[in-house]
Amino acid sequence: MNSEIMEPQAGFAAWLPGVRQALPIVMGYLPVGAAFGVLAHKTGLSAAETALMSLLVYAGSAQLIAVAMFAAGMPPVSIVVTTFVVNLRHLLMTASLAPGLKGWSRCQLGLFAYQVTDETFAVHSSRFARGETGRAVGFAINVTAHAAWVLASWLGHLAGAAIPDVRPLGLDYALPAMFIALLTMQVRNGLHVLVAGFSGLAAMVLIQAGADRFSVIVATIAGATFGAGVESWMKRQSS
Repeated sequence: MNSEIMEPQAGFAAWLPGVRQALPIVMGYLPVGAAFGVLAHKTGLSAAETALMSLLVYAGSAQLIAVAMFAAGMPPVSIVVTTFVVNLRHLLMTASLAPGLKGWSRCQLGLFAYQVTDETFAVHSSRFARGETGRAVGFAINVTAHAAWVLASWLGHLAGAAIPDVRPLGLDYALPAMFIALLTMQVRNGLHVLVAGFSGLAAMVLIQAGADRFSVIVATIAGATFGAGVESWMKRQSS
C-alpha cells in the first residue's frame, strides 16, 4: 500500500510520527554533538562557527576529523579532501534509498539527500522495507535529527570552557553505542548477523592495514557482496 495513502494527516500531525521515529537518533546525537562542540571550543572555533558547521556540513565523523585537522594546523584543501573521502559512503547510502523516493521532485530529493546521515539512513532503510515512503515522515525524521545535532553542538561549545576532557565522561563512546543500537534494530536473521560480523571484521582489518579513510566504504561493499553471495548460495541449495 502506498504510504501517501496511509498518512492522510496534514500539518504537524503528518510530521509527528517522523519526530517520534527520530527520537532514538536524537538521544544519540545529543551527547555526540555536545562532544563535538566541546572539541570545537578547544580547537578555537567560535560558537557561531561551530553551529554553522553542524548546519552546513552535518556529518559527525567528518566534523570530528575536521576539528582535529584544524587543531593540527592542516591546510584547508587537505581538510576538504579528507572530509569528502570520509563521506563518500553517502553515495552508496542515497543510491540504495533511491527506489523508495520515486515520484519526488528534484528539489525534494536534494533536500532529503542533504540531511541523510548514517543514522537517518538506517531508519529510512527500515521504513522503506516496510513500504513506508511518506514524504512528511521522511522530512520530519531528517529535520528533527538535524536540529538536535546543531543544538547539541552549540550547547557543547558553550559548555566547553567547563569540560577539560570528554573521555572521562564517556561521551566519546556515544557514537559507537548509537550505531550498535541501530544495527540491532535491523538484524532479523542469522544471515544479517553473519554479514554484520563480516563487515565489521573487514573494517577492522582495513584500519589495521592503514586504510582507515576508506575502511567504511570498502567494508560496506565487501559486506554487501558477501551477503549477496551467501544468499544466492542458500537459494540454490534450497531449490
